[in-house]
Amino acid sequence: MTSTLIYSYPPLIAGTLMKRYKRFFVDIELETGEIITAHCANTGPMTGIYIPGSPVRVSRSDNPKRKLAYSWEMIQLARTWVGVNTNLPNQVIKLALHRGLFADLTPDGTEIASEVAYGFNKGSRIDFLLSHADGRKTYLEIKNTTWTQGNIALFPDTVTTRGQKHLEELMAVLPEADAVMLYFINRDDCVYFAPGDRGDARYGKLFRSAIARGVKILPYRFQVTPEGIYYLGVAQMLPEQPEIGNIPFLRLQAGNLFPA
Repeated sequence: MTSTLIYSYPPLIAGTLMKRYKRFFVDIELETGEIITAHCANTGPMTGIYIPGSPVRVSRSDNPKRKLAYSWEMIQLARTWVGVNTNLPNQVIKLALHRGLFADLTPDGTEIASEVAYGFNKGSRIDFLLSHADGRKTYLEIKNTTWTQGNIALFPDTVTTRGQKHLEELMAVLPEADAVMLYFINRDDCVYFAPGDRGDARYGKLFRSAIARGVKILPYRFQVTPEGIYYLGVAQMLPEQPEIGNIPFLRLQAGNLFPA
């Protein structure tokens, strides 16, 4: 497998997931036996990846202004590490853009700006605005993706009015500018991507409308390890979330989906 290291973690501390509560808090037992409370940046339901008893890794900050010194970075499911720190995908993509790793997005002379106001009444902020040498602009939105159906990565895993709005606003910048939705697949065991129709049916419809209108979809695969995050390439895209019985390359085992 060819991969490119983009982001290196600071030294991480091993532990076991105990419980998550109040969305932002997670209790973890370290290998020393100490029980710590870490910050959970992912405020969503974490469908399929919140599994108490699983191995995890946390980072520790020495910033005295932080209420919680530890941050939950990843969880191990079977042999796969899954990134759970939703603050990282934008940082990783920013590093990759500045390094020119995604040449189609940042040809020579491209200026990269973050968190630029746009959308209806300038009420939103685009993750990245790419201004190209020829005067063309690209609006680039990033979505963290961890929900799976076998080897298919899915987004979203729940109703997201914010995500729906982002698709609508990306469609609205066309044709005066280019619009790109980049799905950051935060695990290496998925080679396909599909909209999570069963998580949010309206999002799935908007997803297909966005494609028809000209929004470019980039489902990018990443490998998460305790050492760092690697870029693996582009997943194959499916237009909608398949029904379980209609996936010939998957089989059902012990209540979970595995590659056949």
